[in-house]
Amino acid sequence: MYFDAVVREGGFTRAARQLHVAQPAISAQIKQLETELGVLLLQRQVRPPALTHAGRMFHSRAQLILAQVEAARSEMLELSAVVRGKVRVGATPVLGSLDLAAAMASFRRDHPGVGLTLRSGLVEELVAQLDAGALDVVIGPEHQGLRARHRVHYLADEFLVLAVPADHPIGASGRVHLADCRGEPFICLPPGSGMHSLLLQACATAGFAPRIDFEADNPHSIREMVAAGLGIALMAASTTSGPGAPVRACELAVAPEHPPIAVITSQRDSAAAATAFVTHLREAHKRLQA
Repeated sequence: MYFDAVVREGGFTRAARQLHVAQPAISAQIKQLETELGVLLLQRQVRPPALTHAGRMFHSRAQLILAQVEAARSEMLELSAVVRGKVRVGATPVLGSLDLAAAMASFRRDHPGVGLTLRSGLVEELVAQLDAGALDVVIGPEHQGLRARHRVHYLADEFLVLAVPADHPIGASGRVHLADCRGEPFICLPPGSGMHSLLLQACATAGFAPRIDFEADNPHSIREMVAAGLGIALMAASTTSGPGAPVRACELAVAPEHPPIAVITSQRDSAAAATAFVTHLREAHKRLQA
């Protein structure tokens, strides 16, 4: 804006040099502006030109408008970056009430030019890939080993239940006390996983060490093994509901706490597309829960 440049540079000549235009063009533009407004903005008889009272008021308003224009320009540049971006997402099978597929579909409708890739795995493995720069976003239980180099955004709660075969007598009459499961064969994720640690701690609190007869590398396989009658399992409630092998999810009288489901990103600056995806994911889930 010519008027702002004259005020900022302290004169017509300096403003013309800074804007790379002829000085008469600036003078003519400001004169036309004064005619349109019906007020005198600059006192030209002094050097450098001084703002009149009306000029000070107008300049104050003009600076606010220019700041808004610059903010809008920055937002459009960010939007342009999002349109051209790519987001690599890692998600665990345990997602609580989050409908990840629906959230990804709605994000793609809003940003059709963004590429989305999805990898599945346990949260410990996915966070390691995030640290290595192979993923942009991880969605899953809030892993206890997360360090200061991660950003953690809460999404949803998750709960633990005891999964048993559909015809198993445990839980048929109501809530289950974990102590009643002493001697039962358990199926669990491998040692080092969060669920394995939760099972050991919960059973120790109940006064016994669990008999882990089988291990599987993902909750879906554990559900199938429980349905086949190979044992029982402590599982996230979301992994026992919906389509899949038929199991009965028994409420525990004293249920261990399951970590909340979160979006995990690196502390390093994220690409515009990844930042937009995280924002969309959180807002979409909030709307679903409202």
